[in-house]
Amino acid sequence: MEKILIIDDNESLRYTLTSVLDEAGYESLAVEDGYKGLEAVKTNMYNLVISDMKLPGMDGMQILREIKNLNPDIPVIVLTAFGDIKNAVEAIKHGAYDYLTKPFNNDEMIITVSKALEMDYLNREVNLLRKKYDESYSKDMITGSTAKMKELMEQIKAVSPTNLTVLLQGESGTGKEVIANMIHRLSNRNEKQFIAVDCGAIPEALIESELFGYEKGAFTDAKSQKEGKFEQAEGGTLFLDEVSNLSDANQVKLLRAIEDRKITRLGGKKAKKLDVRIIAASNILLSQAVNNQKFRSDLFYRLNEFHLELPPLRERKEDISLFVELFINNANSELNKNVETVSDEIMHKLMNHSWPGNIRELRNTIRRSVLLTGGSTITSVHIQEFSNDNLNSTPMQNTTFADSTKKAEKDIILKAIEEAGGNKTQAAKLLNMNQRTFYRKLKSLGIQ
Repeated sequence: MEKILIIDDNESLRYTLTSVLDEAGYESLAVEDGYKGLEAVKTNMYNLVISDMKLPGMDGMQILREIKNLNPDIPVIVLTAFGDIKNAVEAIKHGAYDYLTKPFNNDEMIITVSKALEMDYLNREVNLLRKKYDESYSKDMITGSTAKMKELMEQIKAVSPTNLTVLLQGESGTGKEVIANMIHRLSNRNEKQFIAVDCGAIPEALIESELFGYEKGAFTDAKSQKEGKFEQAEGGTLFLDEVSNLSDANQVKLLRAIEDRKITRLGGKKAKKLDVRIIAASNILLSQAVNNQKFRSDLFYRLNEFHLELPPLRERKEDISLFVELFINNANSELNKNVETVSDEIMHKLMNHSWPGNIRELRNTIRRSVLLTGGSTITSVHIQEFSNDNLNSTPMQNTTFADSTKKAEKDIILKAIEEAGGNKTQAAKLLNMNQRTFYRKLKSLGIQ
């Protein structure tokens, strides 16, 4: 049963609220001032707080701030007189879930309470799933017994509790975002947001509005104001992946935001101070990009307060057998299989592959092999080999981009069907495609 705390100095209103909530199936406690309310929050677990805005000794805004300091996740509904809506709106800006004007309708109160509790439940579920995913994925990517990985883990433990800006460098698939997330979770900021931004996936013209937000009317489609990634990460960590993709102009704006510790929304006039830790990542050597005048040296030195180098899988081959065991167990759980191991021949093949896609490529290879294995031992794996010859084998004369894309899609699907022994359902699983989408694609590509 959800527990609700009521803070109001009006005895009649406390009685009314308690009766309405009890009748709706909630457990409630009513107190007459903010001091008793805060004491209740400190000593008991509540799913929701309903507080009046005007109270003796400590007003509703002070109570809201104190409650959010004690437990940022508790939703708070504020009660206000009709003529005091401005303060209620201000309370929402500071973290209140919603406000109701007095006198309130009992049905409206129950609907608002129900929505607040539903939001609280969903947030807790999301946080729990995220935590499980982070723990599982971190274990996937960070497993290792080599000297390099042990040294990396010691460095992560050392830098995590600090506010130093961290620069992660490593090839694609080595787990840079996972390491960034781990640093966040081991820091004092772990109760706040970890916001990841792929700088290479955002068009240059939109980078400023994505990072710093915008005000209503800042441009044609700005129908309302929007928080940027910096504001979303307030008190937490902002992870800037593939930071080397930023243009020189956007590098200057990022440098100014990091150095000044404040941002101005696009179309805005007032700067807003922020407390955000920055972790940046690149799959190229930024020092080399600086030497080649493709990355600003001032931004590089600002990001490079602490440097972590993530080794590629080919430099930690002793860990491959550990990853294989881990990925088999994960795939068994996901695909409802009972594969136990790989044959000696397959392990030899895995150990001798260069793994250009690193841990991500190995995980996908094992997952696909588990799906296609009928017994308890993997005796066959398909490892995609890439070479310049493969890339340049098809002449481009008289070939449109659409034709090339269609051919590539067809080749990938036919290869998946071949790997699945002609079983199209399994082929769809290999490609992580919905079956209906997969069969529509077969039809459009003329595959029987």
